Amino acid sequence: MDRIRLRGGRPLKGVIPIGGAKNAALPLMAASLLTDGPLVLTNAPALDDTRTMAKLLEQHGLAVAHDQEARTMTLGGTATNLVAPYDLVRKMRASVLVLGPLLARYGEAKVSLPGGCAIGTRPVDLHLKGLEQMGAKIELDSGYMTARAPEGLRGAKVYFTQVSVGATENLLMAATLADGITELVNAAREPEIDDLAHCLIAMGAKIEGIGTDRLRIEGVKSLHGATHAIVPDRIEAGSFACAAGITGGEVLLQGARLEHLGTVARVLREAGVEVDEAPEGVLVKRLSGLRGVDVMTEPFPGFATDMQAQFMALMAVAEGASMITETIFENRFMHVPEMNRMGARINVHGSSAIVRGVSRLSGAPVMATDLRASVSLILAGLAAGGETIVNRVYHLDRGYERLEAKLAAVGADIERLPG
Repeated sequence: MDRIRLRGGRPLKGVIPIGGAKNAALPLMAASLLTDGPLVLTNAPALDDTRTMAKLLEQHGLAVAHDQEARTMTLGGTATNLVAPYDLVRKMRASVLVLGPLLARYGEAKVSLPGGCAIGTRPVDLHLKGLEQMGAKIELDSGYMTARAPEGLRGAKVYFTQVSVGATENLLMAATLADGITELVNAAREPEIDDLAHCLIAMGAKIEGIGTDRLRIEGVKSLHGATHAIVPDRIEAGSFACAAGITGGEVLLQGARLEHLGTVARVLREAGVEVDEAPEGVLVKRLSGLRGVDVMTEPFPGFATDMQAQFMALMAVAEGASMITETIFENRFMHVPEMNRMGARINVHGSSAIVRGVSRLSGAPVMATDLRASVSLILAGLAAGGETIVNRVYHLDRGYERLEAKLAAVGADIERLPG
């Protein structure tokens, strides 16, 4: 099993290109089920999660071609198999996003329940309730969701009792082919949802309210192929912004969009990290010390839960104390014991972590538990004295493309050690 070795203490300086967003690419790939295509996605990242989604779509009967050098993915065809099996769905929760498109276009689908994951349970009840309001009949049996709408889905007014990115995406895709008008109220507003909506419009969908919490979709008879550029990955950009901050460096995040960082940019500035729009992306630098700042994770435009672990690494070496409160997932502090092994002073109390900054962390062998925890430990290693070995880094490859190469290119002493 691969490991990553770091020797910290080097300020990062240079340019880091930001790839296409994982959390945008996965629903966009699922949207290919809505048409014979071809759907051409540019700025497509090469990640373990996109490879898993490609395998899932291929077993449904679609053709998927990924030109990694050109960063282009082409998807198309007619589904010949309407079952999403457990062996693939268990690897990635986003696999549940095939449910809405399959049901809307083919009138039925059988998708494995995704189960729990390391950072907490994420039930699919909002997905199912919304589809039932649109006329689907859904049965749960032997670990599978079997959904049928033999006469097609119909428009409905769906109110989400809590903000859910996945449910918003699933119902948005399903509604494009439903009969009549669908309203999604209290919909998630993440940039990745805007990106999906713009792609669906390019495919012939009729959608209003993009960027708000109320989406109005007028169903059409069919969608057609399109070409769409995947939005830059705001979580990758935020992670590298923390890397510049924790090392006292200066990095241009090439292709990043400042408006997509939302509250993350504001909080970084409060902590002493300069974050400014630049002609080619976002410029991040730290000229003086770091200050402790309190944060609470919230749906966009609030502070992203996917940035919580990275920001905690930054606060571990800030002056003073900070309180980080996690409101989205219940098990998202598993990186804390590993950071404490490196000399951090972090105490967890329920859904909050109190971080008392130290002057310097110390290198140590640590173990990654999930995707964002992995990168947070690498950030800690960038700031630590001595050598840090991060074990179980296969998590990283789900959401970060060539992470160690990108960091090495701006001055980090980092390498991957084959397992």
